[in-house]
Amino acid sequence: MDYFLTEEQQMIKELAARIADEKIKPVAGELDEKEEFPWDLIRVLGESDLFAIWVPEEYGGLGGGVFEQALVVEELSRACSGVAVSYAASGLGSFPILMFGSKEQKQRYMPDIASGKRLAAFALTEANAGSDVSAIATTATRDGDEYLLNGTKQWITNGGEADIYTVIAVTDKTKGPRGASAFIVEKGTPGLSFGKKEKKLGIRASATCEVILDNCRIPKENRLGREGMGFIIAMKTFDKTRPGIGAQAVGIAQGALDEAVNYARERVQFGKPISSLQGIQFMLADMATQVEAARALVYSVARLVDSGAKDVSKAAAMAKLFASDVCMKVTVDAVQILGGYGYMREYPVEKMMRDAKITQIYEGTNQIQRNIIALELIKEADRKSK
Repeated sequence: MDYFLTEEQQMIKELAARIADEKIKPVAGELDEKEEFPWDLIRVLGESDLFAIWVPEEYGGLGGGVFEQALVVEELSRACSGVAVSYAASGLGSFPILMFGSKEQKQRYMPDIASGKRLAAFALTEANAGSDVSAIATTATRDGDEYLLNGTKQWITNGGEADIYTVIAVTDKTKGPRGASAFIVEKGTPGLSFGKKEKKLGIRASATCEVILDNCRIPKENRLGREGMGFIIAMKTFDKTRPGIGAQAVGIAQGALDEAVNYARERVQFGKPISSLQGIQFMLADMATQVEAARALVYSVARLVDSGAKDVSKAAAMAKLFASDVCMKVTVDAVQILGGYGYMREYPVEKMMRDAKITQIYEGTNQIQRNIIALELIKEADRKSK
């Protein structure tokens, strides 16, 4: 379908696609097998100005937004979502700075993020605080002109590799969700360390590990926004980044669909390609329709977010929910079409199926997305009835 991309957006998409096909796809299997963080590819993305996509021009960026970032994430995910999420997570870690940081904070951190010299990460999840953000236990205690951070963050994408961490910590336990605040913590700060790198089902090229804060002392100038804004900052950040998870899901699904179509054309059974069998044709038709529907929703929501619309939580949740569910179904179907070959690591669809699962889990499970959507629907109905 024609999504009426501008000339610049088309160039961005084509550049990302070329990097995906020429640089990422040939090494995707090796990165997955070795579970290596793709620093060489991250540098390529930086040199290609793709980290500058979502950063305003005044801070060394290209002035794009969520939609342009989604175009890149989709193309990279088509080749390897482990690489794609390493790229996208820097946006997750830097959006809070862009939205809530002071001019000084933006000038200090964003140019290096835009150039790809420094990666960012978002540290929110804990052992007992996943979907329930209000349950975070990491604390930030004011001590004169500084804060003392203590706690452990779990499953942090880009953990240990990133240089800049947006950390959500409790500054006032008596206020519940309103007692959380957001802070910028730099790698190398005394008291900041990292746990073991997790061994995962999928997206193995990305780094996922604990971020440990042990009497980590940072200046008050590193706080984002006012005290008590941490929960709002986290939720507003997810409104911007959930379409990116949708784009990741679309990219994985498109990659799996491409592999399934090519295999069906080449695989001969009963004297003819299996692509001539109606059972296979119907599967491919459904897969293609689902991928295109997911892409249309993700693109539409990304553009809505970039428009500056205030109430985007429901739409962002829909994009993430629908695209990730489609991704899981399409990758499973791709493995089925490839049959025994699809189950083997020699072929990329088994990796795509493993990678697909995380899109239904991180940045809020799909059950949480359904909660968000339903609650927003009820609120809308309540407002109309008054």
